[in-house]
Amino acid sequence: MAEGTPFRAADPYDWHAILMLIQYEFAYMQGRIDPPSSMHGLTEALIAEQARLGEVWVIEDNNRPVACAFLTAKPSAMYIGKLAVAASHRGRGLARKLVAVAETRARELALPVLMLQTRVELTENHATFNALGFAITGTTSHEGFDRPTSITMEREVPAQ
Repeated sequence: MAEGTPFRAADPYDWHAILMLIQYEFAYMQGRIDPPSSMHGLTEALIAEQARLGEVWVIEDNNRPVACAFLTAKPSAMYIGKLAVAASHRGRGLARKLVAVAETRARELALPVLMLQTRVELTENHATFNALGFAITGTTSHEGFDRPTSITMEREVPAQ
């Protein structure tokens, strides 16, 4: 497989390497978002389960993951979660490649929309996803919060 080519990870895979990528790249959120990221409860077993029940897409460099995204088919949308790109590999279009995979998978499953959520405080993520064609469509609140804690962003899947 060519470097920079997304592939669907399945057992056996180094789930620990995916976990480390996500934990390292999401660490900047610590102290910025409330409640803390669900990443703190993520385990290798949960990533393996996501790969079985949904999809885990990875881009490697030198046989190590440098970008990943979790895809989950919902009734009317393909949900993109845990999108992470190593800081050393940003600016190379890897997030765009993973979103393109999500779009292809959504089209294959006849899902008309890509959807993701990001935290209200992470305005740089809002800008990144906006540049990838996503628009804010709503807000949600985590349990126990009386204010919005996340924003939902969506992008239509164009017919091909």
